[in-house]
Amino acid sequence: MKKEYLIYKLSDEVKNTCKIPSEAFQKFGVKRGLRNDDGSGVLVGLTNIGNVVGYQRDAEGKLQACPGQLFYRGYELDDLVSPLLKEKRFGFEEIAYLLLSGRLPDHEELKAFQELINENMPLDHRTIVHIIDLEGSNIMNILSRCVLEMYTFDANPDDISRDNLMRQSIELIARFPTIIAYAFNIYRHTVHGRSLNIRYPRENKTIAENFLYMLKDEDYTELDARMLDLLLIIQAEHGGGNNSTFTVRVTSSTRTDTYSSIAAGIGSLKGPLHGGANIKVINMFHHLKEAIADWKNVEEIDTYLNRMLNKEAYDKTGLVYGIGHAVYTMSDPRAVELKRLAGELAKEKGREKEYEFLKLIEEEGVKCVSAFRKTQKPICANLDFYSGFIYEMIGLPEEIYTPIFAMARIVGWTAHRIEELNFESRRIIRPAYKNIQEQKKYVPMKDR
Repeated sequence: MKKEYLIYKLSDEVKNTCKIPSEAFQKFGVKRGLRNDDGSGVLVGLTNIGNVVGYQRDAEGKLQACPGQLFYRGYELDDLVSPLLKEKRFGFEEIAYLLLSGRLPDHEELKAFQELINENMPLDHRTIVHIIDLEGSNIMNILSRCVLEMYTFDANPDDISRDNLMRQSIELIARFPTIIAYAFNIYRHTVHGRSLNIRYPRENKTIAENFLYMLKDEDYTELDARMLDLLLIIQAEHGGGNNSTFTVRVTSSTRTDTYSSIAAGIGSLKGPLHGGANIKVINMFHHLKEAIADWKNVEEIDTYLNRMLNKEAYDKTGLVYGIGHAVYTMSDPRAVELKRLAGELAKEKGREKEYEFLKLIEEEGVKCVSAFRKTQKPICANLDFYSGFIYEMIGLPEEIYTPIFAMARIVGWTAHRIEELNFESRRIIRPAYKNIQEQKKYVPMKDR
């Protein structure tokens, strides 16, 4: 039997072995996707880190829509972001300190923390050589492999004491920007024939500033750096139930090493239904700019969006990317913040017309999707709707959109890992799957 045919044969047989009737899930009370029948998430854990509020429950326990809120260690996101915008200062390191420790730092503590981050940003020369050897086009895969390689350079990689976990967390937060910047520069060199620049991170610069410097030299503005800083803050944490953070908590519950757990989180975030969605939105936006002649014509926009929903236009998936969220109903607070940031940046970049067009797509997209789905539940634009547009205005390439998400979310991942490993009553996370396959009698080889 030819090997190619065997692969096809095995694959074809999967069509039957993977069939489970949909009614079986209801019969056995299975919460598919860990979701309740009303769409809310199944409660599987407790945390002191992040809180995602997208709905409320009435006296009868039914879900009621409400404006979205996101809390970091008890502080509402807008209360953390607004002062930074007003004072025009950087804050990602401050938020990282908050998420790791549980409280906001004072001036002296923040200065020492920033110095610690800067000290840990440079990479071991062996890691740099490893990145050069990989020279792959998928920066998320390179990031994951570099994280796993850090295990071999760590004197105490399997130590899960609190002090060691904090050390590892700070090193990961500091080195993600360097790995991503170097990996992209090498990709650009090998794939596009551009000059190869490996810039050493500078002292007394923030993570956002250093990342842009390592990526682009001096080709960025102060507003670019502050916008990236705020993007990192907004994406740093989203509760314990999002797929990648839950992945980190599940793997951490086995007491595996930090690097294996974080690599698993990177693999989860890479998926197009999670961190990879921002690329889907910006590509859709590029298409709509060409497909719609009058960017102010609501009727023309609605007609085209409905064609998309009917799988007649664009990629024919029936989706308007960036519209809708698993938890948020009336609004996604991250999208609200990013919408504000995008407007400020669009003024500097002379892209106000595109910004106004994107806002109109959001407004009409919500209406069209709601009408098409015939749902009473309010839906809203999510984080990804504006993030790609901001990245593009800053001058960042698509290849690192999702890695930047990881650069932000590593803070939340490490905070949740530390919490998972410091519960007073730790238990391995082990849900159940019910087997519905009928028992079979073994048939000897000679009788098959």
